[in-house]
Amino acid sequence: MTYKLGPAPHNICILRLSAIGDICHALPVVRTIQEHWPDTNITWVIGKLEYSLIGDIPGIQFIIFDKNQGTKAYWQLYKQLHRQKFDVLLHMQMSLRASLASLMIKAKFRIGFDRQRAKDMQWLFTNQKIQFQPNQHVLDSFFGFSEALGIQNRLLKWDIPIDQKTIEVVTRLIPEKPYLVISPCSSMAYRNWDSEGYAQVANYASDKYGLEVVLTGGPSSLENEYGQQITQRSKIKPINLIGKTTLKELLAIIQQAHVVIAPDSGPAHMATAVNTPVIGLYACTNPDRARPYNSSKWVVNKYPEAVKNEYDKIPDDLPWGIRVRIEGTMNRITVPDVTHMLDKFMTQTTAES
Repeated sequence: MTYKLGPAPHNICILRLSAIGDICHALPVVRTIQEHWPDTNITWVIGKLEYSLIGDIPGIQFIIFDKNQGTKAYWQLYKQLHRQKFDVLLHMQMSLRASLASLMIKAKFRIGFDRQRAKDMQWLFTNQKIQFQPNQHVLDSFFGFSEALGIQNRLLKWDIPIDQKTIEVVTRLIPEKPYLVISPCSSMAYRNWDSEGYAQVANYASDKYGLEVVLTGGPSSLENEYGQQITQRSKIKPINLIGKTTLKELLAIIQQAHVVIAPDSGPAHMATAVNTPVIGLYACTNPDRARPYNSSKWVVNKYPEAVKNEYDKIPDDLPWGIRVRIEGTMNRITVPDVTHMLDKFMTQTTAES
């Protein structure tokens, strides 16, 4: 379904607060709208952490919604937007927090997900819906919003700025020779693989391919623990940058990497945004829905067998995107699974170079 907006809307508001991976999925939709309607003003209501990654993109007015401020965040959003009315609101986040924030945004058309997919009662906060499409990758589902505006082309473009100062900082941190990034942790602990497995893969990548290994991640205690364990269990000494970089610096590190190994996590999708291949480790979540978008052939996929074990069904017989949150599920992935995929990747990239 499309909505009659005239030749081009004067202004559009994007509501997508989090998370890092989904911000990366939403960005090509925004780039597509910018390309199609270059004179349309775009405002993006976004989370504080996520703003630090993409908030310097030209041509977009960003408004930070800091969830850590509690109810004050809604008041701040209201004060910033109460004098403004948008032609369209693209409500791209299915959460009650985001829907309550949407009440601070005045718009004629309030477009949300179709009723079949809209969770957390999102349909109560919109007056138009995107067209239902079954079994889509998250990024593809987001393109339903631009298609609802009548824009049929898709521009897979991210172009997240990385300034010279960030490049200079990162240059001092990373090795001069080709390197593998291991980003071991997801924000959801059940998606994390074993630190011993990462250590063995690090050794293999160094011994067989001469790759340096760089560990990346955020400042949480779990991530720091992973970094310490991988370092202690490796014969080589990886460069441990976990908790030591900003998101922009992490993006620059990933951009210059030869390849990234990661579970379903924000850094895996950041890698897609800078055209770095990802060996994705998937057992708890469906890679057809949430893999690194351009790295489907490098996914280690144990999701079907995990689903069979937990539900005694195949993924096609279950609701799309259902997860397996059982502890130990990621241990279905073995070291040979990952090293075999690394071999496959290295063989192909060497042949292409």
